[in-house]
Amino acid sequence: MTQKSDIEADRAAIKEVIHNSIGWAATKDKELSFSCFADDPELFWFSPRDDGTVHGYKALVDLTENFFMLDDFKAVGYEIRDLVINISQSGDVAWYHARLDDFNEWRGQPANWEDVRWTGVLEKRDGRWLIVQMHFSSPTDR
Repeated sequence: MTQKSDIEADRAAIKEVIHNSIGWAATKDKELSFSCFADDPELFWFSPRDDGTVHGYKALVDLTENFFMLDDFKAVGYEIRDLVINISQSGDVAWYHARLDDFNEWRGQPANWEDVRWTGVLEKRDGRWLIVQMHFSSPTDR
């Protein structure tokens, strides 16, 4: 395989991880979600609200089990726009940015993230791309 086809294969794998990290909720396939993230105490992401910030894989598992898996939570759909993926020269780190619409319900009421800025970092570990850091934020100038 040429280096260009390796890069394209990595980009496709990274894109799949990014989509699965959000899309898993439609079927509540928590194992799919967990497969997207590094099982690491340094896993981290900021959410638009501080109470949604995650630090460590255990916190991800707790959030998944005690929020997303509840019957009160229902994933309705999502759209990722303007996704840009970059891969380091070493080929083992990638970063991305996009806009995200994530449509959900909590206890039958809309609980959406609309036009959220989404960035993240993935690391290739044992041949698998895993998210190690993310940041979600809402523009304040609207």
